[in-house]
Amino acid sequence: MPSTDRPHSDSSGAAPVFGEFPFVVVSNRLPIDRTTDADGNPSFRTSPGGLVAALEPVMQEADGAWIGWTGSADDETEPFAHDGIHLIPVALSENEVEFYYEGFSNDTLWPLYHDVIAPPAYHREWWESYVIVNQRFADRAAAATSEGGTVWVQDYQLQLVPKMLREQRPDLTIGFFNHIPFPAYGIYSQLPWRSQILEGLLGADVIGFQRTADAGNFSRAVRRLLGYQTKGTVIDVPLRADADVASAKHRISHVGDDKLARTVVAKAFPISIDAARYEELARRPDIQARAREIREGLGNPKVVMLGVDRLDYTKGIGHRLKAFGELLADGTVKVEDVTLVQVASPSRERVQTYQTLRDEIELTVGRINGDYSTISHTAISYLHHGYPREEMVALYLAADVMLVTALRDGMNLVAKEYVASRFDNNGVLVLSEFAGASDELRTALRVNPHDIEGLKESILQAMDMPAAERARRMRAMRKRVQEFDVARWSSSFLETLTTPSHDLSLPKGNSRDHRTRMQARAEERRTTQEDER
Repeated sequence: MPSTDRPHSDSSGAAPVFGEFPFVVVSNRLPIDRTTDADGNPSFRTSPGGLVAALEPVMQEADGAWIGWTGSADDETEPFAHDGIHLIPVALSENEVEFYYEGFSNDTLWPLYHDVIAPPAYHREWWESYVIVNQRFADRAAAATSEGGTVWVQDYQLQLVPKMLREQRPDLTIGFFNHIPFPAYGIYSQLPWRSQILEGLLGADVIGFQRTADAGNFSRAVRRLLGYQTKGTVIDVPLRADADVASAKHRISHVGDDKLARTVVAKAFPISIDAARYEELARRPDIQARAREIREGLGNPKVVMLGVDRLDYTKGIGHRLKAFGELLADGTVKVEDVTLVQVASPSRERVQTYQTLRDEIELTVGRINGDYSTISHTAISYLHHGYPREEMVALYLAADVMLVTALRDGMNLVAKEYVASRFDNNGVLVLSEFAGASDELRTALRVNPHDIEGLKESILQAMDMPAAERARRMRAMRKRVQEFDVARWSSSFLETLTTPSHDLSLPKGNSRDHRTRMQARAEERRTTQEDER
């Protein structure tokens, strides 16, 4: 494994010492969770999250390294390998977990970027911790990446890393992907450190967003706050010194007669899932049997509705429960016929806003169940914990209606997982128009979750939808998810990242060619290492 110190030159002026990995992913969390077996022995397992599902195949194919936090404070775990991926942990103190992660990332940026559904808090101590931790991640990436390599930084917790990394390693190609929305200027401008965040992101060569509107919001903020020239998806970042020109490599453009700029691409790359893997699981006889067991355990209702979310105020869980409760109250649906299964996996439980949300949701569930459940039929089956992927696919197969009612969501991969699992072309997806997935899954029943009456009507429409219409809608969504899968997402981003700026407007070839090139480079690297040994 590489040294975790910064690249450096010795006193004799020798060339800098760089890391060994030509491709490095940097994210707040490593793609693993710590577990303990029955004998008390600690180990790690691959995390079930959306980012992990999206990047795991890419990392395994590229033989790259992943830099991130283990999820435990004061954890000094050394670099190690897991499931074919080299993992380089970054330690966070208890104070940094509170200020950088729970504070600035999740109580400042998260609510701000989600249209202030909850009010963001602005504290200078949080910002200072955010800067310190971002620098630590940048240092670790600078040390791990080989000369001329590629670094792909992930998400809102690390928005300063691209600039910090470019200052240390101008030889690198740097990408950044934002997994959550980027707000309109009127909202973003509230952030006291708004210019610093933009400058941090503009250290990247390519900045990816979930939706075209998000990329547009970012470009407008750059024009308003920094005054840089933008054209389409390209932003011109002025070069102020010869060193800047040298570091910009092939991404240089002319701004005026005698000024040069580094071109940065800011555009939408909608993230997706490993669709083939979900269909493969859904076709397994044991998982299909488990789906039947789930329905039987629920009392074999005519309709099973399903919600799967992190317990977060952006997901619209309360709106969903309100609509269902009103349908029961007015007698439109009967508890003997319809059951709602709500999976709400724990999320940021030390943040007060989330503690309050959990109390509100569980109070609502208890009230509805108390009012409408019978001895043999429960109105809402509420599950406050996560499940392995196999169990989730069984739930998807058991559900007649999938409810995704996010108030604001970057993408929502659950919607795509449900579609990918329904190889039978059955089931109905009710999808919020405020989720990024609604841009792609256009034959879903799209709803405004704030419109409770409209949401109720869509739920009834989903329950009563004829089989032929269900199949038509699902086939169209499945075609989209299968064609634009996680491999296409990653290869599209990486191809753009490695394309010279003057070629960005040219038609692209097969994006999967990039994956082939990456595999070839990884194989060449392994052969070289074997020869050296």
